This record gives sequence, C-alpha cells and structure tokens, in this order.
Amino acid sequence: MRLRHIEVFQAVLQAGSVSGAARLLNVSQPNVSRVLNHAEQQLGFTLFDRTPQGLIVTPEGRRLMPEVEALFSHIQAIGELAEQLRQGEGQHVRIGSAHALGHSVMAPVLVDFRRQTPGGSVELVTGHFNTLSQDLLQYKMDFALAFGEQATQELVAESIYQANMVALLPKNAEVEGPVSLAWLCENDLLMLQQQDPLGQVLNRVLRENGLMPHSALFIKTYSVIADMVLAGGGVGVVDTFTARRYVDQLKIVPVVEALPFEVILLSRKDQPASQAALKLKQLIRRKLWELGEDKRGLLNP
Repeated sequence: MRLRHIEVFQAVLQAGSVSGAARLLNVSQPNVSRVLNHAEQQLGFTLFDRTPQGLIVTPEGRRLMPEVEALFSHIQAIGELAEQLRQGEGQHVRIGSAHALGHSVMAPVLVDFRRQTPGGSVELVTGHFNTLSQDLLQYKMDFALAFGEQATQELVAESIYQANMVALLPKNAEVEGPVSLAWLCENDLLMLQQQDPLGQVLNRVLRENGLMPHSALFIKTYSVIADMVLAGGGVGVVDTFTARRYVDQLKIVPVVEALPFEVILLSRKDQPASQAALKLKQLIRRKLWELGEDKRGLLNP
C-alpha cells in the first residue's frame, strides 16, 4: 500500500463513510472512492464491505488497523518534531561576538530568544575578529557578529548595520556639538590599535587629514577607552554601541569627519544555518534596527 492509500483508509475508518473521509482530507468524494478502489485492486482484497447500512471494515482491513494507527501516530510525531525544529526548539547554536556587540546587542537578543524558544540553547563567546574567524574556520561556532573587516574566502560576511563612530568627552567638557579630529588630537585622543577594525578607519581618516595624535596610548578594547575618558585620561572615538553604555557618564558628540563602521554577520560558506540560528539572526537584525532608530537619543546636544 502506498502512503496515500493508507491515508484514505485511515480517513474512512475515522469518518465511517467516503463522504466523511473526503471532508477530513479536504478532497472530493470521487477522489476518495478512486484511491480506495485502487488500494483494494493492488492488495487483491477489499478493505470495506459496501452495504446498504454503509461501509463495514473487512477482517483483512481490521488486521491492518493496528499497523495503520501506529504509522499515523509516528507521522504525527514527525510533524510535531518538524514544528519544534522550525521553532528552533531542541537545537544548540554557538555564536561568537565582538566584545562591544556582546554587551549591547547579544545580551538583550539572548533574553528575547530564551523567551521565544525555551527549548533552544545558545553558547555565546566574545572575542576579537581574528579569533572569531579562526573559530568559524574550525567549526567551533555557527556564526559570529563582528565589526566589518576583510574576511577570508571560506567565510561569508553579510553587512547588517552601518553608522559613524562618535566622540567620548568628559561629562564636564565645555565644548558643545560636533568636534573635529584636529580638536580631538589636541585634547589627548586615545588611539585604537591600527589592526583593529575601527582603528583602521580612524587611522586612515587621520592620515587623510594630515593629523597626528599626541597620545602614545593604543588600546584595543573599546570599553577601556571609555573608562580612560571617564578617569580623566583624554578623549576617545568609539562605536555607538560602546558609547551607549556610557551615556549617563560621559558626553557623547558627533565627529565632524565621517568615521564609518559596519556590523557584519560572519559565517562559513559550506555550513547551512539551522532554524534556531536563523531565528537568532532575525532577532539580531531587529535589535540593531531598534538601536539605529534610537540613535538620536544617544548624542548629547
């Protein structure tokens, strides 16, 4: 018997008539009769006796009933499992993230994911771009959220957010509005490392404008730059996500010169994403969009 034969047989058993089975299957009554007759022809015996009182299951059909019921129970279990997989339940996702994005983006995203997918599990690791790339290449994680940088050929980088870096000043700084890179250099600009994704942008724009910062400090961790400004060690330039964490402690203003950065989703070309990973990516995009919409509230007048 083919699966369609079994489906019709089960529907007739359940409904007690061909017309009832047609309603259950959402097909026409002749369609049910045709499939049932074809099944009986292939089997070489009848499944139902046609009587004036209706269809009565034959002894042969009755012998088939336990196996048919077991099959449909298994099919139902497959459907339920497929729905769970679609929702991301029972799946484990390994995510890498840049430190700043881990604090501002991934933390609320994971809260939303746990609320929406209680059966899913996530492993989050923060690190720098090179470390995240190596972990992806070694299949240690499913995807990574990072600041834009040139990736190897084995990886796919999807740009999902763009903005400009902002300046961090002490809370009591008298300057108002946008500040220039020249002004920042004159006021002890704390430098990002040149090999850093944001540091590459900052150093390039400084060179293009013929500027040389006076500070001898080169810092890789963005939050450390903010903490240095907070401690009175100078001024800094960071991404909007790091700046957002210090909105009540520091003065945050635009920079006259454009210092563009982007956020990317990094993954392997040969590693399809699970449903749980796709859901997480969707939540990440939504959170970045929300933070982008709220950008006006970040900058001090």
